[in-house]
Amino acid sequence: MKKQHKNKWLNPLLAVIFVFGLGAAVLVFSSESDKIKKEVKTESDKALVVNNERTEQENILDSLSTLKATYDLVIQENMALSKELELERKNVENLMEIIKVSQNPSADQIRIYRNQLSGLKSSLDSKVIEIKKLKSQNKNLLTEIESQNVVMYKQKAENDTLISKQVKLESTLKDASKLYLSNFKAIALREKSSGAELETTKAKNTKKLKISFTVNGNAVAKTGKRVFYVQVLDQKNTVLGDNKLIEFGNDKALVYSFIVSTDFQGKSLNAYGILNADGFKKGTYFVNYFDKQEIMGSTSITLE
Repeated sequence: MKKQHKNKWLNPLLAVIFVFGLGAAVLVFSSESDKIKKEVKTESDKALVVNNERTEQENILDSLSTLKATYDLVIQENMALSKELELERKNVENLMEIIKVSQNPSADQIRIYRNQLSGLKSSLDSKVIEIKKLKSQNKNLLTEIESQNVVMYKQKAENDTLISKQVKLESTLKDASKLYLSNFKAIALREKSSGAELETTKAKNTKKLKISFTVNGNAVAKTGKRVFYVQVLDQKNTVLGDNKLIEFGNDKALVYSFIVSTDFQGKSLNAYGILNADGFKKGTYFVNYFDKQEIMGSTSITLE
């Protein structure tokens, strides 16, 4: 009877113990499973963070590469700021090298790289704005220069026309104010015992040659003292008289026999000069008339 009573309580107790043991086992297994899941999730999250950081690193490098290409293009187009732009491009290249050698950069490093990238982009944007401003100024300056060139070209054309007219006018005035000589004569003179002078054609009787000419009137010619040079040549082409050399300062020179001075007042006047020589010989004598180095006329006389 006691044995039956003992078995009556033992079976339920074992059942309860079994249930509690099974529950504890399930609870322990569940706890371990959750722990493993959490560890797996943590590792996965870490891998995801690393992948995201690597992707961000690659994105930054791509952006820097694009930025460098932009600098290359801008430097080619604008030489005025080339040194400044090359320095900025070097900063981009340096940052690219730093990022390339960086292994598994942290989130803080990625943030620093992105801030530096942002700063470099801002610097480029400011340089582009400055370049656009310079281009606009250059365009305006070129337009102004072209306008000035047009004005200067027109002014030069007008000046050339005025100079041409002035040269023509000066040439016209020079020609108009030029003196002309005419009535060139040369006569031989002999002296009578009374002192009177008579014309002769005999060489043995000739004591002097009277050389005369007329200065034509000219209202626009310069008035005042005017000097003319007379050159007398004998049969041997020897210059008679003073036989002096005068230079005119432009590589021009003249050997003359005597000078004839006149007081020109715009009207025609007759002038002459006397050549004295010892013993005129038979033959022809040639007479040339000069206004400075310019020959104005000539004549000749033959003595028998």
